Amino acid sequence: MTDTTPAAPAAHKPRPLVDLLISLLIPSLILMKLSGEARLGADGALVLALAFPLGWGLFELVKYRKFNFIALLGLISVLLTGGIGLLKLDNQWLAIKEAAVPGLIGIAVLVSTHTRYPLIRTMLLNKSVLDVDKIHDRLEQGGHTAAFEARLLRATYWLSGTFFFSSAMNYVLAKWIVISPAGSEAFNAELGRMNLLSYPMIAIPSMIMLMAIFYYLWRTIHGLTGLKLEEIMAHAGQEPQS
Repeated sequence: MTDTTPAAPAAHKPRPLVDLLISLLIPSLILMKLSGEARLGADGALVLALAFPLGWGLFELVKYRKFNFIALLGLISVLLTGGIGLLKLDNQWLAIKEAAVPGLIGIAVLVSTHTRYPLIRTMLLNKSVLDVDKIHDRLEQGGHTAAFEARLLRATYWLSGTFFFSSAMNYVLAKWIVISPAGSEAFNAELGRMNLLSYPMIAIPSMIMLMAIFYYLWRTIHGLTGLKLEEIMAHAGQEPQS
């Protein structure tokens, strides 16, 4: 008989260099180099540039069949940027949009602490990365669960702070760089320059802060459970199946 069981969705493997190339470098170069009237024109270059992160985001969501709140916000962000440029809205809306996306994530991180599914557990205390069951077993054995939850809440505040930092910096960067009327060649070039500068000025500092939070979380787990790093990693100590 033919097996009609639907295939499981492919496992997602992080590809930061591909993400960076498709979502940042290629769109920025298109905006900066192809916006002239002799080439694609301002609107054509903007549509083509936005097609890369939009298409890649949709591909990721469809291929892995997994709802991702942050990825969804990213897609919305791309659509809003395109709308602002094509409808030639005031640049103030671009600055607000740039600040709103990470700001909404920061608020969502805080609000999620009052739900059954805090976002910090999805983003940092993740079963695909850490052996969460082993960690919780050790915490319960040592009577440290309450202490761990208190420190996890502190890490949650720090995590939301990284997004609020990104929100403020995005607003400042947009107001500083994008000063030309939306829909113009100069606007596209400034938008591309803003995207390129956002990586060293915002993404890298935010990544460093995120790594510091993860290190704090690891030190907390090690201090309360006595487990070593290799012991808390997901699938640690499991025999490979033949």
